[in-house]
Amino acid sequence: MILEHGKVGVLHYVLRDASGKTLESSHGGGPMPYLHGFGNLVPGLERALAGQERGAHLEVALAPADAYGERKGPGPQRVRRRDLPKELDIVPGRPFRTTGSDGRDVILWILKAEGAWVTLDVDHPLAGQALTFDVDVLFVREATEEELQHGHAHGVFGEHSHG
Repeated sequence: MILEHGKVGVLHYVLRDASGKTLESSHGGGPMPYLHGFGNLVPGLERALAGQERGAHLEVALAPADAYGERKGPGPQRVRRRDLPKELDIVPGRPFRTTGSDGRDVILWILKAEGAWVTLDVDHPLAGQALTFDVDVLFVREATEEELQHGHAHGVFGEHSHG
C-alpha cells in the first residue's frame, strides 16, 4: 500500500536545522501517525512522502517556504500574563487561537513565559528556517471513517478517541 490521499502513514522522524542540530525526534517515543493529504505535515514533507510505502527512508531538505513558511509577522511580542485568557495553559512551543484586533481568528505561538510576562509570536517558532527531515515509513494503513471525517489520524492503529 502506498501513501496517498486518505491513507495513514506511520513514521519515525528526526528533524534537524541547517547546522545539523537535532530539533525534534520521534525515536525514543512512539511513532507518529498522520493522515496523508489533509495538511497535517509541512507541505514539502507531505509532497515527498506521496507515493512512498512501508520501509521507505527519505532525507528531505526543505526551504522555509516548504516547511513552516517565511517569517511574516512583526516578531516576538511580550504581553502581560494577566492579559491572556485565564484558562490558557501557558506552555512554550504551544499554539493557541485568539481573536485579533480586526475580529478575525489568529494563531499565536507561546515562545516563553517569565514571571508576569509571556512572549508570543504569530509565526511558528521554526518559520524562516531551512530544515531537514530524516523519515522512515514504518507502515501505511487505511484510514478509518472517523479519521477521514476528522481530518487527522487517531493513533498508530486508529485507536484514539476524542472522549
